[in-house]
Amino acid sequence: MNKHINKVAVLGSGIMGSRIACHFANIGVEVLLLDIAPKELTDEEKAKGLTLDNKAVKNKVVNSSLQTALKSNPSPIYNKAFASRIKTGNFDDNMKDIANVDWIIEVVVENLNIKKSVFEQVEKYRKPGIFITSNTSGIPIHLMLEGRSEDFQKYFCGTHFFNPPRYLKLLEIIPSPKTDKEVIDFLMHYGDLYLGKTTVLCKDTPAFIANRIGVYSIMALFHLMEKMDLTVDEVDKLTGPMLGRPKSATFRTCDVVGLDTLVHVAKGVYDNCPNDEAREQFNLPGYVQKMYESKWWGDKTKQGFFKKIKGADGKSEILTLDLKTLEYKPKSKVKFDTLEATKTIDNLKERMKVLATGKDKAGEFYRTAFYGLFQYISNRIPEIADEVYRIDAAMSAGFGWELPPFETWDALGFGETVKAMEASGNKPAQWVYDMINSGGTSFYKVENGVKKYYDIATKSYKAIPGTDSFIILDNLKATKTIWENKGSSIIDIGDGIINLEFHSKMNTIGEEVLQGINKAIEIAEKDYRGLVIGNDAANFSAGANLALVLMLAIEQEFDEISMAVKAFQNINMRIRYSSIPIVVAPHGLTLGGGCEMCLHADGVQAAAETYIGLVEFGVGLIPGGGGTKEFAVRASDAFEEGEIELPILKEKFLTIGMAKTATSAYEAFDLGIFRKGIDRVTINNNRLIADAKERVIEMADAGYVQPIPRKDIKVLGRAGLGMVYAGANSMLSGNYISEHDQKISQKLGWILCGGDLSAPTLVSEQYLLDLEREAFLSLCGEKKTLERIQYTLKTGKPLRN
Repeated sequence: MNKHINKVAVLGSGIMGSRIACHFANIGVEVLLLDIAPKELTDEEKAKGLTLDNKAVKNKVVNSSLQTALKSNPSPIYNKAFASRIKTGNFDDNMKDIANVDWIIEVVVENLNIKKSVFEQVEKYRKPGIFITSNTSGIPIHLMLEGRSEDFQKYFCGTHFFNPPRYLKLLEIIPSPKTDKEVIDFLMHYGDLYLGKTTVLCKDTPAFIANRIGVYSIMALFHLMEKMDLTVDEVDKLTGPMLGRPKSATFRTCDVVGLDTLVHVAKGVYDNCPNDEAREQFNLPGYVQKMYESKWWGDKTKQGFFKKIKGADGKSEILTLDLKTLEYKPKSKVKFDTLEATKTIDNLKERMKVLATGKDKAGEFYRTAFYGLFQYISNRIPEIADEVYRIDAAMSAGFGWELPPFETWDALGFGETVKAMEASGNKPAQWVYDMINSGGTSFYKVENGVKKYYDIATKSYKAIPGTDSFIILDNLKATKTIWENKGSSIIDIGDGIINLEFHSKMNTIGEEVLQGINKAIEIAEKDYRGLVIGNDAANFSAGANLALVLMLAIEQEFDEISMAVKAFQNINMRIRYSSIPIVVAPHGLTLGGGCEMCLHADGVQAAAETYIGLVEFGVGLIPGGGGTKEFAVRASDAFEEGEIELPILKEKFLTIGMAKTATSAYEAFDLGIFRKGIDRVTINNNRLIADAKERVIEMADAGYVQPIPRKDIKVLGRAGLGMVYAGANSMLSGNYISEHDQKISQKLGWILCGGDLSAPTLVSEQYLLDLEREAFLSLCGEKKTLERIQYTLKTGKPLRN
């Protein structure tokens, strides 16, 4: 289907509509966002003499919704400037404008009659061949087509985004029997490639896939915790990161999403799925019913399973609901022997086995929850999906489960788990036994670097559709690893390109990672065309190993620190000046040393969701791996392009001195971390390594030439230092910064300005690196710096002292 999406219309500007509009603006699409026009004036509007025909009045619903979305945290938009791509209007005046769009998305209230009335209006203006979809979370798609034209029915389907659309990667595509197959194929591909989504094709069944399984899981836990006499804090401890699931776990997730939303979905399944064997699980427990009636719905009503209050000392405190008394109490510490036994187990699959075999209450909880869930998902095939991978993909992308249900079953041992389920009264569906009889031993397996799923219809293993464009490093490790140590691996990703992957804790940069980078460049220069530095972990890198820096500083091993800093500087310079092209592929947290690595690459292929910055100032240090030097280089290049010198110097100084962190890859361009016209962005994380590889090939094919070390970097000397010192002194006088902040600021300025030079001078990169290393070492000897590092390691937050 030869279609292009240049402009979309979003009908309905509520929480979902406004944020869907923002995400289309994120990817460069022009958006028309419409909502109802008010029927009555407020007293304030009457006092101003306004009428219902006034444009500001007519568009106040949509404008207010959009502004609320743009002010929300986390932001729904990659860059504030992208909001200019959204034009607002109202149904009365602007419905006619949908004639000029390529895709119309309905996001009005979940009421079939209201949706049908909106579609009736859409029919008047929509041109034939234009996509028309509904963001319903549960209304049957086929019911919306009554009275609609043949062309409308052909181009219509459900497109269920998950909230918040920027961050949750699931997009469920739900066709009706009348939807053209080419429309389905186009939207599946477009959602993946351009919107950055995991697109999952769903059947038109109540709650579709993710909410059907996800809400079952939550409702089953509600009943189970009553039976086992567990508390809210205990269940959240058991069902969050311990299981590879979000920190919000179960009850915090309910508060964020809204208990009213959960109840709505649960009631919909209960009412519309009379043959669901677990139907009673969707019945509300007594405490949930009371909370719903009292409108304790979570964040939107200021209280739910948790409530934020201010104590007598004025500090905020979060209280937890006691489900027996429905009174709020201080959060309690949770401890189970089973959890203690997993503290040293980072591998999630290995941890799952320990959790499921625990001998205490936690172990019993996990077994009961797992076996009930496994029975439920097996019984949902073929009702809601024909293949296991669709259910897993929906749960990973929609609910953030790192290990989705069928993969969890595999992790616990496929055959052993079936026997345990039988013993516990949770016998799986017949197709599972047919699978066993046909020789199936797991739901997934990896063959020659390709992940395959067990296909029930053919009783054979097949490659997961749509994944041929992805490079998943975990699938390649067994057969394509050419070198590894404890902290890194070098993997052949094909076509003459290798990839260096970190796997230290939080991907921090220490001796083993530096050794891996050095080895990867050595191997690539000898036998390959180029190198990608990237990984499949949640974060690219949290930066240097601060614990090691702290230990060496306390022991006053300054020679060791100097050697470590010089080694990191040398590695980054080797990245810059190797004879083969090197592309770094950051994503998630990319802080400190991880950011410095990006600054030295030939190219950066960044995930849109990259949170990157030079944050060393927050721990009392300056960037010591070449990051400060690189900002001096980029300032010099800006001088050459005719930019006014002192404002540029100030901008670079403040980016480091305020530890500014971009909250998206696009913001990183504004901060000068990424380079316009050189560095690029990938919207879909699954495509990141593949895109980085293509970038390396592109450079190699273009005849990559090894760069020449720079000796032409213009620094301002005393002219710049005067501005820096005056600014730092002024900030100190105004009590905006501490004396230690002033000291760090002066050292940062010293490097950026090239030291105490009497006039602007051209210097080399090595000259600046030596200044940088000297400043870093001197700050490591400061008591205030050590206090900051200790505080950050303990709390994860910066300390101002």
